[in-house]
Amino acid sequence: MSTKQQGLAGLVACALMAFCFMTLPAKAQENFFKNGWTLQRDASTLRFQSVKNLTNVESSGFAEFDGSIDEAGNATVRIFLDSVDTKIDLRNVRMRFLFFETFEFPEAVVSATIDPALLANLPDKKREIIPLGITLDLHGIKKTIETEVAVTLMSNDLAAVSTTAPISVPAADFGYEGGIKKLEEAANVVIVPSATVTFDFIFARNSPEPAAQPATAAVETKPAASTALEPQGTLDADACKGRFEILSRTDNIYFSSGSAQLDARSEPLLDSLADIVARCPGLVIEVGGHTDSDGSANANKRLSERRASAVKTYLISKQIPDERIVSVGYGETRPVTSNDTAEGKRRNRRIEFLVVE
Repeated sequence: MSTKQQGLAGLVACALMAFCFMTLPAKAQENFFKNGWTLQRDASTLRFQSVKNLTNVESSGFAEFDGSIDEAGNATVRIFLDSVDTKIDLRNVRMRFLFFETFEFPEAVVSATIDPALLANLPDKKREIIPLGITLDLHGIKKTIETEVAVTLMSNDLAAVSTTAPISVPAADFGYEGGIKKLEEAANVVIVPSATVTFDFIFARNSPEPAAQPATAAVETKPAASTALEPQGTLDADACKGRFEILSRTDNIYFSSGSAQLDARSEPLLDSLADIVARCPGLVIEVGGHTDSDGSANANKRLSERRASAVKTYLISKQIPDERIVSVGYGETRPVTSNDTAEGKRRNRRIEFLVVE
């Protein structure tokens, strides 16, 4: 074959090869979220930062949370707010009862949908920074926060999802203005009414589902426990006194106007109170009723007595011995603020708890 013929044959071969490559079906991109992913709690962190007295920055976290990402990229993380961890026992109790109100709102739920297309190059690049709309369900309010996160592929079956910058969460967006005020009064500080949140979540890819097995009885899967970080069992005297002082500031014991009938909304807090009283054996607790100045002093005293007695009756129904609870009505004689405003009157209508023995 001549040189010219060899060159022509080579061109034809190249053209045929190019045609073959062009017509071969493209390999489908494997779904990054195949089999789903599960958050690895022990390797993950979730923290929030708050500012007190303008310059004092405090960093706190949570001991319990769980999460997952399904095959469609839908991510969910549940945060158990009772596990708030400030490293100080009574500060944890303040956060639980005065701010988060965990007796009514025990969890926060974070959800987002991650577009798999944004991670198409992750196997090669190992790290991608992507935009993400995070929906936060907190304190009975849902809001979407636009942010960005870094996704890092640590191995084929291990990935990290982390904040690239702190996420600002204003207290007012989730109805926490009252909680901020309670914390300020309890700790005698001024708090910036916004926090920043950072996280570094490690997810592991789930194993492929095993081959179908013969049907067996379903096993109930329970969620992770909501665990309060505090001493277990019996509490010491200081821990008890601190808790009763904090519970006196909650404003979450409700009565109808002019009535001593407990509203059902009071039960979650009263159940928590009963648990604490049970863990403080040997102490006698005074339940003190207080009113505003509307109406006659005698009528207010009688109303405060009946309200304090209603709380005592509820605690006794939770197996707290009668002799451990003393109910007293103070009427309008011990206001905590002026009765000149509606807010002042609301604060003066209260139930307080005091260790008397």
